[in-house]
Amino acid sequence: MPKSVEKQSEPVKPRVPIVAAPALPYRPRDPKRYRPGVAVIGCGGITKWHLRAYKEAGYKVVALCDMVLARAQERRDEFYPDAIATDSVDQVLTNNDVAIVDITTHPPERPPIVEAALRARKHVLSQKPFVLDLDVGARLADVADEMGVKLAVNQNARWAPHFSYIREAVYAGLIGTIDSVHCYLHWDHSWVKGTPFESVRHLILYDFGIHWFDFVSTIMRGARPRRIYASMARSATQTIQPALLAQTIIEYEATQVTLIFDGATRFDHMDRTFLVGSQGAIRSVGPSTEHQRVEMTTSAGIARPRLKGAWFPDGFHGAMAELMTAIAENREPTHNARNNLASLELCYAAVASAERGEAVEPGSVRQLPTIV
Repeated sequence: MPKSVEKQSEPVKPRVPIVAAPALPYRPRDPKRYRPGVAVIGCGGITKWHLRAYKEAGYKVVALCDMVLARAQERRDEFYPDAIATDSVDQVLTNNDVAIVDITTHPPERPPIVEAALRARKHVLSQKPFVLDLDVGARLADVADEMGVKLAVNQNARWAPHFSYIREAVYAGLIGTIDSVHCYLHWDHSWVKGTPFESVRHLILYDFGIHWFDFVSTIMRGARPRRIYASMARSATQTIQPALLAQTIIEYEATQVTLIFDGATRFDHMDRTFLVGSQGAIRSVGPSTEHQRVEMTTSAGIARPRLKGAWFPDGFHGAMAELMTAIAENREPTHNARNNLASLELCYAAVASAERGEAVEPGSVRQLPTIV
């Protein structure tokens, strides 16, 4: 380098102090004394996580029901040996020991069971996605009101530690007004090969993406989205039928939301969530939904909470705990049916947009397109 040319020094970045992370109520909260009898209707694979969470929380499961009796018996023997195992829904709904019914059947078969449980004056936790028709969901919420019972939806990601902490930080006003929400997921979803899920056309936007549409809906707290644009594509190397690449842009009056789903990532998985607000920003990043590091930056400095738990099984614990607590406190659960319809509006509109190749107004699509 010629002597006449001086090396340019890099600007010195100001050091940002590390500050104590705010203590926020992100963990599942059990009712103090209320421990009602719980029944599970539908004993498929996911119920291992339901029952593990309930057992660890000390909940009382008194009945397990499945149209294939052997499945109910298997879950009973593994988790609650003293519970009743049956293939009769009526036997569950006429059981006076049952106060809450966790209904985990597939969406097409679920609404009649939900309604029957509500009319039997049982509180209900419905598996997600809640319904395939928004008007059916609204009617079921009306039935719950009529019968004086609670109807909640198992949007278990709400109690994934990183999602829950971010939401509570937003609700506490720690980052101010939300300017943008960005979620980027890179993982391998080919595990569904050879399962019934492989026949779901919109596997990513519908069955998987519902968790992120629900996250956005809860973060935005009732703000009405103007329109949503979504697209999907098959990876050139994927080996299963449904498209594993999808993206979504959601427009609010003063907030930008983007969701990127890359379910064909064979190497170097990453899950990143980033919210920008008028008073700060908060991010969560890690190799999967189960392993996340949260960092919040405000004028006070950088806070790095050390979160406890994981989505599986804490998400399932949280969903049931919130329902039980709401019953004990005689209030609506935060994941009540009407609240969840706003999440489904986003999901349905995204699926319709991906099919039509045009922007769609959330709420204008009342039924999930039948091509799913």
